Amino acid sequence: MGDERPIEEVLDTIGDEHARHVLAAVSEEAKSAKELSEQLDLSLPTVYRRLEILQEHDLVTDQTAVADDGNHYKVYQSNFESTVIRLEDDEYRVRIYRSENLPDRFGKLWDDLNVD
Repeated sequence: MGDERPIEEVLDTIGDEHARHVLAAVSEEAKSAKELSEQLDLSLPTVYRRLEILQEHDLVTDQTAVADDGNHYKVYQSNFESTVIRLEDDEYRVRIYRSENLPDRFGKLWDDLNVD
C-alpha cells in the first residue's frame, strides 16, 4: 500500500535535522521519548516536538507500553516501510509505502469487492 504526498510536505517534515534523527531511531525499533532523548542527546521537549510533527504527517505512530512497575508510557515507531521520490509532469512526488497486516488487507479487499 502506498500513499502519495507533495514532496514539500514530506521534505519540510524531515528537513529538520532533529526530526530526521528521531525518525531514523524509531525506524530501528520502538522507543520511548526518554530513550530517544538519551540516545540522541536531545532535550525531552525537543524530542516531543519532533514526534508531534512526525505524527501529524503520519510518519510515526505511538503505542502504550507498561513498565514492570505498572506505569504506562508511550513508545514510538516508524509508520512506513520505504519512500520513493519521482519527477512527474515537472513536479516531484513522494510515495510512502506502508505495510499492512493480513487482516487489514483482507478487509480492504472484501470492502472493495462488496458491491451494494
